[in-house]
Amino acid sequence: MQTIKGPAIFISQFIGNETPFDRLDCICEWAASLGFKAVQLPTLDKRFIDLQLAAESKMYADELKGKIAAHGLEISELSTHLQGQLVAVHPVYNDLFDGFAPKELHKNPKARTEWAIQQLHYAAKASQNLGLNAHVTFSGSLLWPLMYPWPQRPAGIVDEGFGELAKRWLPILNAFDENGIDLCYEIHPGEDLHDGVTYEMFLEKVNNHPRANLLYDPSHFVIQCLDYLQFIDFYHEKVKMFHVKDAEFNPTGKQGVYGGFQSWINRAGRFRSLGDGQVDFKSIFSKFTQYDYKGWAVLEWEDSLKDAQQGAKEGAEFIAQHIIKTTEKAFDDFAASGVSEKFNREFLGLE
Repeated sequence: MQTIKGPAIFISQFIGNETPFDRLDCICEWAASLGFKAVQLPTLDKRFIDLQLAAESKMYADELKGKIAAHGLEISELSTHLQGQLVAVHPVYNDLFDGFAPKELHKNPKARTEWAIQQLHYAAKASQNLGLNAHVTFSGSLLWPLMYPWPQRPAGIVDEGFGELAKRWLPILNAFDENGIDLCYEIHPGEDLHDGVTYEMFLEKVNNHPRANLLYDPSHFVIQCLDYLQFIDFYHEKVKMFHVKDAEFNPTGKQGVYGGFQSWINRAGRFRSLGDGQVDFKSIFSKFTQYDYKGWAVLEWEDSLKDAQQGAKEGAEFIAQHIIKTTEKAFDDFAASGVSEKFNREFLGLE
């Protein structure tokens, strides 16, 4: 067994225009001061990483690692959540998702998709140049408007949607394979890959591609009322990344899973700072340790009640307290009676 690495922090929710959140050096100094050991980097803001340059220049990648290492930190992984979302977009969301792409691509879904796919190819090579072994993204969605079958879904449309999704992702998965990187889909509402069943549907369409892996985030499963502990039992061999994020689900006689179009603070299901929600992290860390999870435990902070900096400080401490240092010997070694094949055979009456 291996001790889980961490704590790390996904800086996406902290980036801003004020110090220390507006520059890589400053945000790394801040993260290190809280006790984090690594940063997970989003890849759309060139103040923090130039993704194309990281893919094309090993020198730049080494310099970037050096800047972060100067603060006693590593890069845990890169993220292309927003670019991955744009690999597959149902037309009803075109205008809303244009905001994730450069302005010159707005109102041009075909060019936007091509740009997103190229971004993922850059991410594969950049991850290799940075010496990483995993990467997180979203699957995008062609079928989300049909998630609830009313009116009845046309026959064959789900199969058609997953076939097209696989067609777009297969070349990307192959690029990640060529670079030795696991591509981890964050299972997330709004994506075609939003639970275990849809992940398996996708796996079948991509011929069980060895690089089509998972980021585990229990917060999304709490809000879906999905058994997030059994999910680990089912998919632990595929889980290569871990977002440590809390959530709560408190249904009433007025609202449940769908939330009644309420703001996050007024929803039955909402994200919380670590320790403030309902996720059983002791059991999660125990299961990951049992299954020899080799990656990072990365704080993803989202909470509509608590200040972000308080959440980050508490989050670093929370993760550190939950990481289990794996034992180097069996707890009952003190009672060992010795090892002897001859004794064993005599005891069993075989000699």
